[in-house]
Amino acid sequence: MNKNDIHFNITARDKSTSARTGIIQTQHGLIKTPAFAPVASQGSVKSLTHSQVGDLGAQLILVNAYHLFLRPGTDTIRRLGGVHTFISWDKPILSDSGGYQIYSLANLVKVKEDGVEFSSHLDGTKSFVSPEDVIKIQQNLRTDIMMPLDNFPPYPSSPDRIRESVELTTRWASRSRKYFLENTHNQHLWGICQGSVNWDLRKKKYRRSPPNRLRWLCPRRFGDWRTQISVYGNSRKILFSYTFI
Repeated sequence: MNKNDIHFNITARDKSTSARTGIIQTQHGLIKTPAFAPVASQGSVKSLTHSQVGDLGAQLILVNAYHLFLRPGTDTIRRLGGVHTFISWDKPILSDSGGYQIYSLANLVKVKEDGVEFSSHLDGTKSFVSPEDVIKIQQNLRTDIMMPLDNFPPYPSSPDRIRESVELTTRWASRSRKYFLENTHNQHLWGICQGSVNWDLRKKKYRRSPPNRLRWLCPRRFGDWRTQISVYGNSRKILFSYTFI
């Protein structure tokens, strides 16, 4: 898999809406979109076996780099051959950067230009991760799709605070992409579109991304997702979002 190739093809479009179907190519198989990725933060979907998850039709699962970084450690997983071998899952895996989990620690986190300093929720151990570190962690996990470290403000936040967050996320994304291109291991790196509930900032951030680049749309829990799909759905970029329940 060439690191400069685009591995997403649109297979059908609805002429009257922004709905579409597509296929994402990964080193562990194809993902037909739209697709739902069950959350397996620490390597397993709670209360279900892998076979049960597969029987439900899941084409991929989502693991969390923060949790696996803390326990059992990404070096351990790398030595065992990567997260697929570690958890005995042979289909595609998407890894989240763990930024949301880090920021949820609130008073245990310090955000700097170079990265994020945080204390483990397990034992209080202090760690510092840069955007480059987060890419390296996910390369050690050998997931199929990885996310860069981003910064997002709490809700609600002032327009200035949101703008600062978007700018910092953009700088971190540039550093992440540079490290990824220099050290990639047949993986996808998807971008993150920040901007809180400020749709003008979201659209500006999205449209500044390179043509055909894979893109992660993250509306969090606020706003009308139908409005966002109408804005972004005509693009050739992949749209991915979390649903909080």
